[in-house]
Amino acid sequence: MLNIGVLGAGHLGKIHLKCIKEIPNYNLLGFYDPNKEISEKVEKELNIKQFDSISHLIDSVDVVDIVTPTISHFECAMQAVKKSKNVFIEKPIVTTPSEARELIKTADEANIKVQVGHVERFNPAFLAALPYFSQPMFIETHRLAQFNPRGTDVPVILDLMIHDIDIVLSVVKSSIKKISASGVSVVSDTPDIANARIEFDNGCVANLTASRISLKNMRKSRFFQRDAYISVDFLEKELEIVRMKDVDINNCDLLAMVIDLGENKGSKQIFFEKPEIKQINSIKTELESFYDAIVNNSTPFVTINDGYHALDVAYKIIDKISN
Repeated sequence: MLNIGVLGAGHLGKIHLKCIKEIPNYNLLGFYDPNKEISEKVEKELNIKQFDSISHLIDSVDVVDIVTPTISHFECAMQAVKKSKNVFIEKPIVTTPSEARELIKTADEANIKVQVGHVERFNPAFLAALPYFSQPMFIETHRLAQFNPRGTDVPVILDLMIHDIDIVLSVVKSSIKKISASGVSVVSDTPDIANARIEFDNGCVANLTASRISLKNMRKSRFFQRDAYISVDFLEKELEIVRMKDVDINNCDLLAMVIDLGENKGSKQIFFEKPEIKQINSIKTELESFYDAIVNNSTPFVTINDGYHALDVAYKIIDKISN
C-alpha cells in the first residue's frame, strides 16, 4: 500500500479525493489547500485530514497528487520530486515548455515516477478504440463547450484543445512537419475558439477545433485510415467503426452494403460496428494505473514526456495564432 496526499481541494481536487478513497491500494493521508474555508469544508464533508503546509504533506507520503491551478504545478512538483516522491500531476503538466523540460531533468535524476492527468486517454470509448487504430492518415477533432468563466485565464488551446493534442500525438507515430492555426478572442483576453492543422512527416493530417463559447457541448474525434473510419465520442462514451473489406463471393451477406469500385477494381463490403463500451471512472482508473506503474516499476500510461510534448505543441499553436 502506498501513502498518498493531494495538493488542491477545489472542484477537481475533491473528485480526486473521492476516487482515491475508493482505491484500496492507496492510503489517503490527507490533502492541502491554501484556502482555509475550502479546506475546513472538505475536511468535514469527506472526513479527510487537512495538512498545514505543502512541505508537511510531501514529507508524509510516497505519492503526491497535484490538482492545483496550473500556475502552481511546477513549484509543487519540483518540491515533491526533489524529495524523491512519485508525482501524479494534472494537465497541463506545467505552465511552459521550459518548466516541463526542467521538471523532466529533475525527475530523471530523482529516479521517480511521474504521470500526467490527460484523462481522455482513459475514456472508455478511446480505450475500446485502441485495437482498431492502424496508421490513421486524417484526423478531425471537435471539442466544444458552453461558456464557463472557470478556465478563461488561459487560451482555449491550453484549456480544452490540449486534450485532443495529446490524443492525436498518442495515436500518430510520426514527427510533426508543420503547424498552422487561427483563433479568436470573443469574451476573454485570450483565444476562446481556435483551429489548428498539424501535418506529420508520414503524411497524416490532424485538424483540431476547440471552442468554449459554443451553444452545446461536443467532444468527438474521427480517425480515417486505410479501409476504416473510427469515430470516438468522448462525451457520450460511444465508439463507431466503419470498415471496408474485399467482397468474398463465396461468403457474402446478400443484405450487406457493397461498393463497386469500378474499372475492374473489384468491390468492397462495408461493415458497421458499435462495440460495447465498458463504463469506468476514468479518473479513478488513471490513478489506479499510476499505482501499478510505481509498484511494478513500469512506464506510466501517460508519461512526463507525453505531458511535455502536448504542452509544447499547444504553445506552438498559440504562437501561430499570435503571429
